[in-house]
Amino acid sequence: MLRFAAYVHARYCWGMTDPAQSPGPLAGIRILDLTTVILGPYGTQILADLGADVIKVESPEGDIMRHVGPMRNPAMGHVYLNINRNKRSISLDLKQQPARDALKKLAETADVFVSNIRPAAMARLGLGPKDICGVNPRIVYVNVTGYGAGGRYAGKPAYDDLIQGMSGIAAITRDAWGGEPRYMPSTIADRTTGLYMANAISAALVHRERTGRGQSIEIPMFEVFAEYVLGDHLGGLVFDPPVGPHYYPRLVSPHRRPYATKDGYVCTLVYTDAQWRNFFKAIGREELMNDKRFNNHGNRAENIDEVYAFMADTLKTRTTAEWLKLMDDADIPVMPLNDIHSLIKDPHLNDAGFFQFREHPTEGKIRVTQVPGSYSEHQVSVRRLAPSLGEHTEEVLREAGFSGDEIAKLKPKG
Repeated sequence: MLRFAAYVHARYCWGMTDPAQSPGPLAGIRILDLTTVILGPYGTQILADLGADVIKVESPEGDIMRHVGPMRNPAMGHVYLNINRNKRSISLDLKQQPARDALKKLAETADVFVSNIRPAAMARLGLGPKDICGVNPRIVYVNVTGYGAGGRYAGKPAYDDLIQGMSGIAAITRDAWGGEPRYMPSTIADRTTGLYMANAISAALVHRERTGRGQSIEIPMFEVFAEYVLGDHLGGLVFDPPVGPHYYPRLVSPHRRPYATKDGYVCTLVYTDAQWRNFFKAIGREELMNDKRFNNHGNRAENIDEVYAFMADTLKTRTTAEWLKLMDDADIPVMPLNDIHSLIKDPHLNDAGFFQFREHPTEGKIRVTQVPGSYSEHQVSVRRLAPSLGEHTEEVLREAGFSGDEIAKLKPKG
């Protein structure tokens, strides 16, 4: 770890990272981020929030999410703004050899190189693991793929929708809710894999500091999300031979949803034996604790549809405010149902300072969510807002030792 401290000190002294501008446990770590869309940018934003200097390497057209509205100005769409904070942007046309050479020069002093470009394409560009690790053996080279290299789908393109469908989520929504299979209305496969990627990079950096060696890592979306789904829903198929059906019954019960009240909805889960005793006492039905459907966790799991149906019928008898008070007083988990408008007005989030309005250099006043969590030794924060395309190209190239003339020669060649 002494070597790491000296390394970070040197990075600061070289003027490559200003500790005042890059607080956090990953301060001093530099990441070359070639990822686009959501998965990779979300994962690298997590690392940037923790202090890493993330350099977003974009084509002259920019990340595709720049162009998804609504937006105030071209190439600054709302999703892009929300997953690219705390980064710097450089624009390089990697179809051109001078740009590829410049990227390799940047890799000489980087800690992480991450891409979601298909491996065969990276190899053709001369930017595969052997090429990048050849100029910097300590670098952590990460490639996010749709499907692992060991399977027949290797090399095929993938997006969140495809992975949700292949990993069972769309079929589970059909079986749980009826009707046609549907995707979850969130890029849950992208964001889950992005979290996994951020964890893998952090682990590889710890390994490097212990051993002095970098490594190449593959993060396959399909395998990551299949594990995520099957952790809940393998059910009896965990065992060979199977000892029961698949699915976690509670999660696929048709009654597992926010409960309607007299005037709205509440979100509650009466879960433990103590919570059920408190609930029955609060509603004046203590005798139900002797009902075999309710008297212990195992029996409730076997009768989950009846249990949830009972709750649905019961909660219709009082108002939302009445249930919130009754359940709070009985120490039963309960919360109101938010939509997006009420979520951004949520009193807890506003107490915690989760939302701020910041003045973006080109986009004007924007709402920004803060970095979740706190660290006793660091002040993690939103240090910079999402950059415009190529905003930091000259700055980053000068830090890597390029002269003004060399940068000028690169411009017409991408």
